[in-house]
Amino acid sequence: MSVEDILGQAKEAVRKVVPDQVEITHIDLEGPVVVLYTKNMDIFADNNDLVRQLAQSMRRRVMIRPDPSLLSRQEDAERIIKELIPPEAQITDINFEVETGEVTIEALSPGLVIGKQGSILNDIKKKIGWSPKVSRTPPIPSKTVEDVRQYLRSVQEERNAFLKTLGRKLARDVPIGENWVRLTTLGGYRQVGRSATLLSTRESKVLVDCGVLISEENGSPYLSAPEVTPLDSIDAVVVTHAHLDHSGLIPVLYKYGYTGPIYCTAPTRDLMSLLQIDYIKVAYGEARKAPYDSSNIREAVMKSITLRYGETTDIAPDIRLTLQNAGHIMGSSVTHFHIGDGLYNVAITGDIKFEKTWLFNPANNKFPRLETLVMEATYGGYHDIQPARHEAGIQLREIVGRVIRRGGKVLIPVFAVGRSQEVMLVLEDLMRNRQIPEVPVYLDGMIWEATAIHTAYPEYLNSQLRTQIFQTGENPFLSPIFKRVETGDMRANICDQSEPCIVLATSGMMSGGPVMEYFKSWADNPLHALIFVGFQSENSFGRKIQKETREITLNDRGNPLTLQIKMDLETIDGFSGHSDRLQLLNYVGTMEPRPERIIVGHGEEHKCTDLASSIYKKFGIETRAPMNLETIRLK
Repeated sequence: MSVEDILGQAKEAVRKVVPDQVEITHIDLEGPVVVLYTKNMDIFADNNDLVRQLAQSMRRRVMIRPDPSLLSRQEDAERIIKELIPPEAQITDINFEVETGEVTIEALSPGLVIGKQGSILNDIKKKIGWSPKVSRTPPIPSKTVEDVRQYLRSVQEERNAFLKTLGRKLARDVPIGENWVRLTTLGGYRQVGRSATLLSTRESKVLVDCGVLISEENGSPYLSAPEVTPLDSIDAVVVTHAHLDHSGLIPVLYKYGYTGPIYCTAPTRDLMSLLQIDYIKVAYGEARKAPYDSSNIREAVMKSITLRYGETTDIAPDIRLTLQNAGHIMGSSVTHFHIGDGLYNVAITGDIKFEKTWLFNPANNKFPRLETLVMEATYGGYHDIQPARHEAGIQLREIVGRVIRRGGKVLIPVFAVGRSQEVMLVLEDLMRNRQIPEVPVYLDGMIWEATAIHTAYPEYLNSQLRTQIFQTGENPFLSPIFKRVETGDMRANICDQSEPCIVLATSGMMSGGPVMEYFKSWADNPLHALIFVGFQSENSFGRKIQKETREITLNDRGNPLTLQIKMDLETIDGFSGHSDRLQLLNYVGTMEPRPERIIVGHGEEHKCTDLASSIYKKFGIETRAPMNLETIRLK
């Protein structure tokens, strides 16, 4: 369907659905969205069904915006907002979204912004034309969220031009004739790391994830494969979540010729920017050349299109995408692709947790239609049975209590996103209820900033935690036990101090980062303990230590350093953000509808083949555990 056809279809839908008194001043395509400009925003605001009917009629996402002639200049609008809202509301940010004609007002007391029966908001809307939204100021300010918002404001014209170009590309005609669907494994199959999967039809190419394998020097996906060259032949990139093994090389795509969009949730966009910037810093600190620079990260942010869970959008002329909760980390998604006009449906899980955790609801496994499922097998092996979250909390209580009481220190390598926040919640609860002695809990690396991003998107947390933070006012992340490590001198003082403490530090697989400074200082002291709470990939430094290695040689600023490991080595599996074997089987067993085919990846070789075999035997579903660089025809 051409651009003219889509715009003609939109005009016809407006004629049939919208009341005659509504003035539509302009219709345009911006990326996957049909945008209608009107001078009668109130009518749409009072009748939410109008937008739904338009979207159904066009089978496209529809956005209603005020005609630009109605909007005050941003400087004038901000001044009027501050005049109308009482100072007691304590406004912390005013963010204009030119794409939507909305202005978001953040305040410590959002009720005072709204006014009695919405009176203040109504006044604001009448005087400035912008549609005001109110949100509570996040309990912890996030520099990343603020930087992303400011940057997007600064490149608004460039982004609008990009979206309009994309809209026309999405509207290209699909030739009549046989279509087909293929899946190519470019990374992360029979291994954990460098995840990348290409979904192809006769007309389109969609790349799902582009990660890095941290534990190997050349840990990139097979981006030189003929299926993905040139990179600008790819229509869209979809990111399941922000961990570097899924998003770490997204900026490389832009460096080497990709010019299209990235689809993900808003938390994923912000978190992966944070982790990618840190990836550059770590490479620089280790005298390695980073595979990209900050300009490539900025381009990825500018071209990101964020979606909420359950929101469906066109990402290619013949492919529609819906993101659903994956339960793994903040903003993580199961990606569902509807191909053609009912031709085929594929879901790619990324990393999933099929259990309610301290942070998130369990992964979604209900879809309108599904023929092929691509799923992870990180803990898919026969013996991979993890304790429940409650048992993991008990284990942590016993180990930490024992070490602290004997005067030792506890070192916990963590991923900045996900495991850090869960361990923080458990430690805060244990100390508040006097189940372990209260000692400082030092957060080193990006943990504090990642935690701030969690509080900026409360709608992605489970309902219990949201209630605790925003209604009772008891925010466990703000407990005085947590101390942010901000300088190298502070880190050195913690390493040298004699008092007991707990340190949460990145990186989670001990592949560098601040965790190594503590490890080098404390490894030879039997009073201390090292606790693993996250997955350690094959050949990673963490895995070597986890195997009870008692002497290890590492690179210390270019010189070999041999350490005798006398500290306790402990592993608590129940904190993992990945489903264990039983949860993975249950995820498949309770899935609606049941898929015809399951492709297994993201796991060590024997775990992928074991899980694939077990699924076939238990459910009678065709399964595959492909190697990297295989192409499977699905339809």
